[in-house]
Amino acid sequence: MVDARKERIDADAAWTILSSRPLVITARGKKVTEWQTTDTNKEAILKAAMGPSGNLRAPTLRLKDRIVVGFHEDFYKATFAP
Repeated sequence: MVDARKERIDADAAWTILSSRPLVITARGKKVTEWQTTDTNKEAILKAAMGPSGNLRAPTLRLKDRIVVGFHEDFYKATFAP
């Protein structure tokens, strides 16, 4: 676990994290987008995953086969509810 307020994760470090899984899911506002992590999608994924301060958005969850960036209540309920 990393506290994003204390440890900055810039675009290069974020791409290292995001490209470690084949699927990245970004949640921003009411929009949830699934991305296949390829170099051709790199800029678009980073644009969706980075905040206005240039830091990786929170929360960011590393799961078995995917990374989830951002918060969307309905998505979280559908994905993580028992």
